[in-house]
Amino acid sequence: MAEVETARRTGTSDGEGAQAAAQAAAESSSSGRSSTDSRLEVRNPATGEVIARLEQVDSAGLAAMVERARAAQPAWEALGFEGRGRLLRELQQWVLRNDTRIADTIVAENGKAFEDALLAEVGYAAQALGFWAKRAPKYLADEKVHSNSPFVFGRKLRVRYAPVGLVGVIGPWNYPLTNNFGDCIPALAAGNAVILKPASLTPLTSLLLEEGTREVGFPEGVFQVAVMPGSMAGELIDAVDYVMFTGSTEVGRKVMERAARTLTPVGLELGGKDPMIVLADADLERAANAAVYYSMQNTGQTCISIERVYVEEPVYDEFVRLVVEKARKLRIGRPSGPGSVDVGAMTSPEQLEIVERHVRDAAEKGARILVGGKRVDGDGLFFEPTVIADADHSMLCMREETFGPTLPIMKVRDVDEAIRLANDSPYGLQASVWTRDTEKGMRVARQVEAGACCVNDALVNYLALELPMGGWKASGLGSRHGADGIRKYTKRQSILVTRFAPKRDLHMFPYRARTTRLLGRLFRLLWGRRSG
Repeated sequence: MAEVETARRTGTSDGEGAQAAAQAAAESSSSGRSSTDSRLEVRNPATGEVIARLEQVDSAGLAAMVERARAAQPAWEALGFEGRGRLLRELQQWVLRNDTRIADTIVAENGKAFEDALLAEVGYAAQALGFWAKRAPKYLADEKVHSNSPFVFGRKLRVRYAPVGLVGVIGPWNYPLTNNFGDCIPALAAGNAVILKPASLTPLTSLLLEEGTREVGFPEGVFQVAVMPGSMAGELIDAVDYVMFTGSTEVGRKVMERAARTLTPVGLELGGKDPMIVLADADLERAANAAVYYSMQNTGQTCISIERVYVEEPVYDEFVRLVVEKARKLRIGRPSGPGSVDVGAMTSPEQLEIVERHVRDAAEKGARILVGGKRVDGDGLFFEPTVIADADHSMLCMREETFGPTLPIMKVRDVDEAIRLANDSPYGLQASVWTRDTEKGMRVARQVEAGACCVNDALVNYLALELPMGGWKASGLGSRHGADGIRKYTKRQSILVTRFAPKRDLHMFPYRARTTRLLGRLFRLLWGRRSG
């Protein structure tokens, strides 16, 4: 199999090296795969250039992958936590040795800034591989259960976590590593085989990680990447024992509907419209820095970013002034290595059109476009970092997921109005509250309808892998991270062991009136007293 080779640099990341890496990945993807008639073209969104042509898996090829995965899974499970953990740590070191190579590949197919690729993706993978190798034995250890039922007195009660078998991960294009292979790590640590279907826009990073698993000695078939059309995702859902999907709410519903046919459990991280609430006593300098960074980082293509801002009236003008001052300094363009740009290209042409529509709609309804506001001319998919002042809920940018480098800001009378507007959304993924009074911040956070809420911060909760991350309302089902982030890839088995017991228990046949009355008195003795 051809190696995915990139130029290794410490200070630069030229387009030719990244393109060579992508093309090598394309060549390697054909090994052992049946292909459809059409090849998938992968384009660099910053230049419009075709950087790879990949053979895609057809139905027969997917069936063969499923067969290999199921054949390999029992031996993978039999390795135990120690054996699997050793290989995960080997892969962790491989990721660190190839950090620039991986980042270059992400930049080439996704268009994001080099720092976004290195910090938010390569760094996440390196952390997660070590985390799940260490925590899997703890999170999935047999649990002792104690019961107050007299019928199980003296018996041993245990809960066991067993791998489901074969996990299918369907990943998005905005984070080709973190939300693609990143979801495979706990599934593998739990003892499952995994088939990853990356987004058609960004498959090269997943193929590179597949190469890494082979290099460090993962058994053949345990982890496989299925490059295939989105129309075939249903076949993958039908074939696996658990589905993890990250993407839009609309597609998430379709994934759940398909999985219902086979009663296959699902985990869903879906859309978000993440509110930021800035109170009058907030540190405005920090809040403005965070608003600009977390709305523009990854070109605004982050589900748990800052998508809309509510600012209390007394500090509204000053907050807007600070945001505008900082946003105007952002450098946008084709990434060419560390420190070259702040905001890279958008990945999807369709998403770029949505951003344009939202900004145009806001301007037509009376908002002020203070920074940016338009597409950048040229071959790449660029949209200017955009600050929208005087936004309101009549505008698409405050109601629908924009998923681009925009920051709409709305003035509110007080904290109650901010909370009401923050919750006036079908989404509930991430939120943030900004105030110098952290106790008040905690009280406000508890009133916001979101699966995660930060006080005086945003998004960094995702890096605390001990902390569950999941959406409320239309933003998802289940969670990443924490104990549930790996237990979802298992099936629970309750075990009861009776060690010492009479030949016949008191409640067994034959029924006798005297015994029944005795049991009734026992119930009243145990549970008849009113509490308090």
